[in-house]
Amino acid sequence: MAQKNHDRGSTGTMPLVTESDQIRNVVVVGHSGAGKTTLIEALLAATGTVSRAGTVPDGTTVCDHDPAAVRQQRSVALTCAPLFHHDFKVNLLDTPGYPDFIGELRAGLRAADAALFVVCAADGMDTATAALWEECAAVGMPRAVAITRLDHPRADVDEAIALCQRVFGDDLLPLHLPMLADDGVQTAGLLDLLARQVLDYSAGYPPQVRQPDPEHLPAITEARDELIEGIIAESEDETLLDRYLAGEQLDPKMLVDDLEAAIARGHFHPVLPVCAHTGVGLDALLWLLTAAFPAPVEHTLPAVTGLDGTPRPPLACDPAGPLVAEVVRTTVDRHLGRVSLVRVFSGTLRTDRRVHVAGHGLSERGHPDHDADERVGHVYSPLGAQLREVGCCVAGDICAMTKSGNAETGDTISAAEEPLLVEPWEMPEPLLPVAVVARTRADEDAMARNLGRLVAGDPSLRLVRDAETQQLVLWCTGEAHADVVLDRLRAGGVEVDTEPVRVPLRETFTASARGHGRQVKQSGGHGQYAVCDIEVTPLPEGSGFEFVDRVVGGAVPHNYIPSVEKGIRAQLTKGVISGHPVVDLRVTLVDGKAHPVDSSDAAFQAAGALALRDAAAKGRPALLEPVDEIVVRVPGSFVGAVLSDIAGRRGRVLGTAAADDADDRTVIRAEVPATGLLRYAVELRSLTSGAGTFSRVFARYEPVPAT
Repeated sequence: MAQKNHDRGSTGTMPLVTESDQIRNVVVVGHSGAGKTTLIEALLAATGTVSRAGTVPDGTTVCDHDPAAVRQQRSVALTCAPLFHHDFKVNLLDTPGYPDFIGELRAGLRAADAALFVVCAADGMDTATAALWEECAAVGMPRAVAITRLDHPRADVDEAIALCQRVFGDDLLPLHLPMLADDGVQTAGLLDLLARQVLDYSAGYPPQVRQPDPEHLPAITEARDELIEGIIAESEDETLLDRYLAGEQLDPKMLVDDLEAAIARGHFHPVLPVCAHTGVGLDALLWLLTAAFPAPVEHTLPAVTGLDGTPRPPLACDPAGPLVAEVVRTTVDRHLGRVSLVRVFSGTLRTDRRVHVAGHGLSERGHPDHDADERVGHVYSPLGAQLREVGCCVAGDICAMTKSGNAETGDTISAAEEPLLVEPWEMPEPLLPVAVVARTRADEDAMARNLGRLVAGDPSLRLVRDAETQQLVLWCTGEAHADVVLDRLRAGGVEVDTEPVRVPLRETFTASARGHGRQVKQSGGHGQYAVCDIEVTPLPEGSGFEFVDRVVGGAVPHNYIPSVEKGIRAQLTKGVISGHPVVDLRVTLVDGKAHPVDSSDAAFQAAGALALRDAAAKGRPALLEPVDEIVVRVPGSFVGAVLSDIAGRRGRVLGTAAADDADDRTVIRAEVPATGLLRYAVELRSLTSGAGTFSRVFARYEPVPAT
């Protein structure tokens, strides 16, 4: 049920939803340029949520209000656009279509109960969209397809539907067919297959409903028979097929009921032609969103545990149940501070209530483990950049929460008296390193603060301070992702530059050698005297450093032996070839000399370092580079190109095999020097037209080949 609410700061009348079965959460997905955002804005205008497509009353755009999105001319972040239709609240989650922003897509999938795939009638789809369909199928998420941009000069709805059936499967059928205008080019209406009616949009939206013309009947009959057979195949009424084959005219309402049930269960996937600019199909799409897609009470909720990891009973989508919600996205507003987009799974999130905020401890990505009690400041219904305050958010709904000092993307919000943790969702591993440096010392502190906020809100972003190269490295999912992060840093007033990423190299000895170190100086009446002789022996990879004392007869006084080791360790850190740390060797102190007056701790440290440098001149030191093992997944048609590319990166292929969970995909395992992987995330995508993915783990260090 919807109650009217006129809270201060709201835009117009805001219905407050109090029953979970009146909510629909739909993630809108598709490749970049398919028309997702335009379609959402048309739906908002068609339902009266906004006065015209694209803007809210304060003049900001509904979905692409992010300045980074404006600069890049595409969606770069997850946005929530709620609308009301026939007493149903539909939270439309607009996701970026560009592969670099897969983290935002994952967040949208987590918050949704169904997925609307948007496919352009002119451009088809990309491989990432096809892979996402299979991913949704694996978890049983209900799906439908909207064929958009019917007004494009190259639009071919029939070919788009055929493409979807080839890629997505035969259980995908159109509910409507496009009806062309008198010019034979423009789409003037739709042929409703089940109702055998024409939806005529010649005079605009909403359409005029009339009976089909005689020339429409053959197309309606053929497509309708196929549609009815598809519905019957998913019907729970086992007698329906026999009755249909016997020639019985089935009740259209019964067919619609069975259709709605099959869509909600994820067993049937309808196709709808839609045009955002002319309004064609918007009413049919609104029916799908509200009547056919499932309510949150029908969707399986993620597992929960106690803070100690102890399993808890499954959640139910009940506004009166224990509070369990999840932060699906975090941003920082100049005026409101941290703003968290929250999906409530159980209970009711209320303004000014004390809650517990807990994270999963993604410390390796710069998201430290944390949990604390805090008070909810305000609860809003978000629409573009504008937040419309509401009193509460019930189970199944999505809202925005402000004044949370600890909440980060992926965190669980639960009752303070019963803290819980929601099972985390899978996030992509960022594989493109970008080294950033502040232009001035004054920018360093501001950069640290701003990077902390960005990392807190984006789990697909990792921040690492490399202790060896002394670089601050952002690990991103791609170039566009990196550009957005840098744009947001600069928008926060931070002058920041990038520099080439340096790979941490190592040095080692490849042969045994002896070294002699002699530190003899006289300065200002104070002398320095220390002599030591060492033997250096290479050790197997990963052995580290060993120091052995084999001095006999007290040639080096016992109290100076630690000084020799200290000097050697200091030189190991500085390197003996090109300034990189020396690893995997044993240094044995075998002899030396001391002076009763002029010997000192500093002198023997210096002698130890000199002895190691002397040994390096004889021990054939070598430079080592890190080598990673990579696992590449590509369609079979790209295997040859990828193997050739790996060879060009000085890689060694370990093997290839057919993927277990996908058709015509090959898994390639190889070892590649890390220097050849700095931009591999970008170059593999280019090489495979976006179809290739990879993962990497450190394998070992190997000598750099001579050039």
